[in-house]
Amino acid sequence: MDIRRLTLAFVMPPAAVMNKEAGTIMLTGLLTLLGWVPGVVAALVMINQEQKAKQAGA
Repeated sequence: MDIRRLTLAFVMPPAAVMNKEAGTIMLTGLLTLLGWVPGVVAALVMINQEQKAKQAGA
């Protein structure tokens, strides 16, 4: 995994998923507003899914 995106997921979760569509960014932002931990978990899950899809395609 990219260490920069993981660090960004802990500092600013919505910024870590900026390469996704708008709904995903808004969902992560909303979860972050509701609590820092749900936002971080959502960002990490989305980053993990992207990595798995990238590995399956390679």
